[in-house]
Amino acid sequence: MSLAQLQEVPSENMILLVGPPGSGKSTFCQQTVINNISMKPIIYVTTETAPTKIEDSLREMGLAGASPHPISYVDAFHETVGLMTEVRSDTEDASSEDLTSLGIAINKLRDRMSEKSLLVFDSLTSPYLMSGPEILRFIRTTLIRFAAEGNAVLACLDEGCGKQEDLVAMMSLSDGVIKTDIEKDRQLLDVVKHPKVRPTRIEVTTEPKPSGLKYIFESDIMDMNVGKQCYEAVIGGDEKWMRKEVGDYVNLFWPNLVTWSGMLWDPKRFPTLKYELDKLDGSMAKEMIQFYPWHVRLMFKLMPKDFNNIKNMKKLFNTSAPWCEAERSGVIEYLEGASKTNEHYIRVHENYACWGFENVGAAIGLFYAAASAAGSVKGFEEWKGLERDWNAVETKCIGLGDPYCEFKLVPGELDELRDTLEKDSAFVENVQDRLMNRLMGFLLHGKPLVERPRLGSDIHLHAVIHATGFSQLTNERYQTALRMGGTRAGKEVGERLIEEGIGEDEAVKRILTLLEHCKVGEVAAGDTIRIKDNCESVAVNFITTRFKEPSCYFTTGFLNGFFSAVKNQHVKETRCIAMGDPYCEWEFR
Repeated sequence: MSLAQLQEVPSENMILLVGPPGSGKSTFCQQTVINNISMKPIIYVTTETAPTKIEDSLREMGLAGASPHPISYVDAFHETVGLMTEVRSDTEDASSEDLTSLGIAINKLRDRMSEKSLLVFDSLTSPYLMSGPEILRFIRTTLIRFAAEGNAVLACLDEGCGKQEDLVAMMSLSDGVIKTDIEKDRQLLDVVKHPKVRPTRIEVTTEPKPSGLKYIFESDIMDMNVGKQCYEAVIGGDEKWMRKEVGDYVNLFWPNLVTWSGMLWDPKRFPTLKYELDKLDGSMAKEMIQFYPWHVRLMFKLMPKDFNNIKNMKKLFNTSAPWCEAERSGVIEYLEGASKTNEHYIRVHENYACWGFENVGAAIGLFYAAASAAGSVKGFEEWKGLERDWNAVETKCIGLGDPYCEFKLVPGELDELRDTLEKDSAFVENVQDRLMNRLMGFLLHGKPLVERPRLGSDIHLHAVIHATGFSQLTNERYQTALRMGGTRAGKEVGERLIEEGIGEDEAVKRILTLLEHCKVGEVAAGDTIRIKDNCESVAVNFITTRFKEPSCYFTTGFLNGFFSAVKNQHVKETRCIAMGDPYCEWEFR
């Protein structure tokens, strides 16, 4: 049994491709297009990227010039996340939030076809996360019906993105099920059931993929003097360096909403992407040293070459602790008594990443403080000429009911790190529910979002951009998680307000109040929505203005999801600070 044979989807059948994010499902879908385009027309539904990106991938796979049969697209990505669309004769627009619009778009393209076709649905994850079990009815009434008319259907879904019983139901509705996974340099394809193939396993050699995180200091896009100004502003207590009107501190509820919304959309890969991103930022410390004040440069110059022993590590943390407290991300304490050579323990009081999530049942504070610490140690050792990796894992956490967070920091790999990072979708939903309940308490009754006894409710922009602003410099998967996570979060907020009997205009007023209360930026609403000093993009403007497209991924998704639920309107970002505009602006459509 060859891979090409498996990609010949039989007519009158629907095949479901299931696997964790990053296991090659989209690549399989595009290879299926290549293998079927000579036999039948293709309808390609894309929910997580633009049709132009699909076309680029198909060209890279060898589909160049005129195709034997046409390829048409349902673009359910742009409208979902609030991006401008290009009018194309071969494309119908839809929204992942609206299953009816998806069905209508597919039927319109079907009616144009003179032959039976192959429908590739890449992927069902976003519509499922937006609509829940309603996706089962959509599969029956749209996809299975489409197949029953003599066509073929291939659809894919991220495993672990929702409830197991929903996945089982989708698999039972399908004529065939293929499970995908990645093991080192191989893609594993397990045929669970198939109308033409007996259960079997196929192994395909794959090329290793880079992480996608761009090391911006090796490019020409960053103004390095930003580091010096940021250090001096935070340590010096200047609260209005980047944002002269609203200040450089943001309510910690907002970046936590961003992080857990992205996590809900991709509970398998997003946590690892975020950990690696936070680590990467920490490792940049070695690049920033040259821009620190002279006395700080001297202090780091006197640092030891390695941080194996207690004395050296204690010296490093005593030096960096004032920064963490000044930006209010937490109060760091090096645990000299518990540490030993090559195994160090650090305690974080009032960790912003965990505050408000007491007793959720798992350690959740590994991001930012712990990951940045691992990156910083790695970076400082590289600066001294020692090349090796460091990692961290939590041993105590507010999320586990502890009064503070603690993490273990060691050189090299940590076997338990992967299990700590990957979260079960049910757990992530519970955390998101707690966030939403707190948010609704604020919107409906004016209850506080979050408050810490020593550090208060705000944190510095440097911590915020770990959840938002650096996303412009990361891979497309991270950006899509922010877009889709924001859309789902905004949609849920809008629906909850409507269910509580709040009118449309009052709901809009309250959501704008939320943005102002969280110090997202200076908000003005009228025919458009403008946010001056938007925390998602303002820091990027200090780094570079070379981005050519709007980059407020989460904010745009959140506003689009909210207004689609409350007013049946969509928004698109037309101006962005990251592009050099004086403010971020969204138009209604």
